[in-house]
Amino acid sequence: MSEPSRFVNAPLRVLFLCTHNSSRSQMAEGLLRAHGGSAFEVFSAGTEPRVVHPLAIKAMQEIGIDISSQTAKGIEAFASEPPMDLVVTVCYEAQETCPFFPNARSQVHWGFPDPSRITGTEEERLATFRHIRDLIAVKINQFLDRQPSFSYAQLYAAAKAEEQQG
Repeated sequence: MSEPSRFVNAPLRVLFLCTHNSSRSQMAEGLLRAHGGSAFEVFSAGTEPRVVHPLAIKAMQEIGIDISSQTAKGIEAFASEPPMDLVVTVCYEAQETCPFFPNARSQVHWGFPDPSRITGTEEERLATFRHIRDLIAVKINQFLDRQPSFSYAQLYAAAKAEEQQG
């Protein structure tokens, strides 16, 4: 049986999940919030949260998105929240650690390399954060182009299509 239609006046809840909730999930949260508008309530969390990486903040500021007020949160912060319509794991470790997010209507995986693992000068490291930011932005824009805001089934189908293209 398919999920009932859910129109834009009730935002779809999307959670980006990563291990440390410091870079990829934070950038994805900022990008979907900026590009998805009021059609989405967007969150991010980590299985082992740390702090938002300063280079993630800087890379996002360069494209006019301020994530400096976002904080790293653990998945337990969402235990008593309403269900998530979609959970997107953005790192392989989170996909393995949390293959099923409790209280999620749908879950998919969009894997991106961890930019914080790169060594080198600050400029070299920032270039890596920019690259990962841009990869995430492409994925989110493709996801939004599929018009996922009409029903849970369409939301999942759009996210799943992007997962398979990865």
